[in-house]
Amino acid sequence: MKLPASLVAARHASPLGSILLAATDRGLAGLWFEGQRYHPPATQWPLVPDHPVLALACLQLDEYFSGQRTSFDLPLDLQGGTPFQQSVWQALLGIPPGQRTSYAALSQRIGKPAAVRAVGAAVGRNPVSIVVPCHRVVGTDGSLTGYAGGLDRKTALLKLEGALP
Repeated sequence: MKLPASLVAARHASPLGSILLAATDRGLAGLWFEGQRYHPPATQWPLVPDHPVLALACLQLDEYFSGQRTSFDLPLDLQGGTPFQQSVWQALLGIPPGQRTSYAALSQRIGKPAAVRAVGAAVGRNPVSIVVPCHRVVGTDGSLTGYAGGLDRKTALLKLEGALP
């Protein structure tokens, strides 16, 4: 994944740990938990916490974690992904809060039923965790598999949304 050079960043405290957010003038381009797999080096981006997209994202994250919000209303900039990755990330946005789907079902949804592994790789490279809800994707048998932010966080997010008891 290629991130745009024009990113600005902000840090945000959440109940699941520190979050790094990144945005362009087009929208939110990144949201990673500290220590998350594929966490980019953020030292190259200026911290601009009052950037309109970043400030709105922080507000909506607080509402989400307090149970007042189930989905996000933010402009997204996903141009750093390949066309295939972007199709997977767009499909993730179609998974309703409180629901789960499998990697196989997601690959069928994008019209690539034989591309389950590639879909899994694209899900794992989702640059906008939580907002683009990759945590809602599980194994075919319902098992909680893979999450770049860690399975503890995936479990917590699914419980927060009512998708797990």
